[in-house]
Amino acid sequence: MSQIHAMSDDQVAAELRKMTAFIRQEALEKAREIHLKADEEFSIEKSKLVRSETQRIDTEYEKKFTQAGMSQQITKSTLANKQRLRVLSARQELLDGLFEDTNKKLADTAGKDKGKYEEVLKNLILEGLYALNEKKVSVRCRKKDDGAVKKARDSAREEYKKNMKGKDVEIVVDEKDRLPEGSSGGVYILNGTGKIDINNTFEERLKLLETDALPYVRTTLFGENENRKFKD
Repeated sequence: MSQIHAMSDDQVAAELRKMTAFIRQEALEKAREIHLKADEEFSIEKSKLVRSETQRIDTEYEKKFTQAGMSQQITKSTLANKQRLRVLSARQELLDGLFEDTNKKLADTAGKDKGKYEEVLKNLILEGLYALNEKKVSVRCRKKDDGAVKKARDSAREEYKKNMKGKDVEIVVDEKDRLPEGSSGGVYILNGTGKIDINNTFEERLKLLETDALPYVRTTLFGENENRKFKD
């Protein structure tokens, strides 16, 4: 039967030191593990936070960059439109002035060159005769044009009769209803009932010219518009 020997005080102290050292070592290793784990988790969280913040900054920058680009495009487009409108306005003023000057020159021509004016009146009356194709028509004109219109009427009647193989037409110069004295000239032609009329005044012909010839006038003055896909 074995005997249990009592430990001396020195042995007890030595054992206590060993146990204390072991516990301290265990505690240090545990603390080191906890510290490493904490550092690892901190690094992971920090990386997540950095990535998240970086993405947020990138998104915000991209948004502001896009907004700045759009703002710049809008500003550029607005300036371009304003410039285009100024150019169009200046061109329209030039065209309006051109047609206004033309209207004045038409009136001057009617007053200066009688022979040429009578020829023009004849052709305007003829145009109305062919369009109406009736036995009787009436012609309105300015009071001061009575003489020229009557001469033009007779010439137009003869040419009409010749071209229409003997078909005659009565042309009455209306001395009651006149064209305004401020008119540039020309004639107003009505059929026998007065329900159908042809406006062959200089003002009306110039309006037609503005509509029909405007694209060609614009091209002559300003050149071809490269942005237009279709021609008039």
